[in-house]
Amino acid sequence: MRPLTEEETLVMFQKIAKYIGENLQLLVDRPDDTYCFQLHNYRVYYVSENILKLAANISGNKLVSLGTCFGKFTKTHNFHLHVTALDYLAPYAKYKVWIQSTQDCRKVDPLAIVVFHQADIGEYIRHEETLT
Repeated sequence: MRPLTEEETLVMFQKIAKYIGENLQLLVDRPDDTYCFQLHNYRVYYVSENILKLAANISGNKLVSLGTCFGKFTKTHNFHLHVTALDYLAPYAKYKVWIQSTQDCRKVDPLAIVVFHQADIGEYIRHEETLT
């Protein structure tokens, strides 16, 4: 586990800034604790510095993960966000979508933007006993 280089940090922050914009500063400077980004096996982890100090006693080849996985670097050095980062990015997101029911969509004004729930693979599994 090591800190990100300047180039890696720039690529990652550019990707995150697409979703949360100027709120990126709020993600880094948190009032509750000091958090940092660490790289381990091409994956970027968002971890508290207190936990990072405790993990310093574990050798790198035995360490599986630490903190929350934010994403990974590809072989072409692009950064892809993981769904595990959603809990940290959602409060600071620039654009949000609220899921409305079909009845609510019929009541909105004509200029409103409506998101249509077209497919959800997990819905079949979650509601298997109630589907006819």
